[in-house]
Amino acid sequence: MEGKRMTYGESRLMNLIWEFAPISSTKLTELCRKELGWKKSTSYTMLKRLVEKGWAKNENALVTFLLPRSEAQALESNYVVENSFSGSLPGFLVAFLGGKTISREEAEELKRLIDAHKEG
Repeated sequence: MEGKRMTYGESRLMNLIWEFAPISSTKLTELCRKELGWKKSTSYTMLKRLVEKGWAKNENALVTFLLPRSEAQALESNYVVENSFSGSLPGFLVAFLGGKTISREEAEELKRLIDAHKEG
């Protein structure tokens, strides 16, 4: 899955799949019409792309995901840090915070996460 990025449309459809899977392809197209304003043909075309990329499965008209949301978020986050911030996580965090402050609890949680992911 490395190197494959989700388009905006693909991520919108994946969000529905993550939320409602397993779901029948018929119900999914109804959801796409209601939530995204998509025609049935658009929904099936987008679903076919997700299946071809190995992110979703449509078997016997039952749609499930193969790519967990957390893995997709990690891939996208890594892509952004590598390509927009030259791999600098501190640079990303500075830009992300953009002068905003965070709560004491958020700071402690970030410290715990950093400690849990330190090398060695």
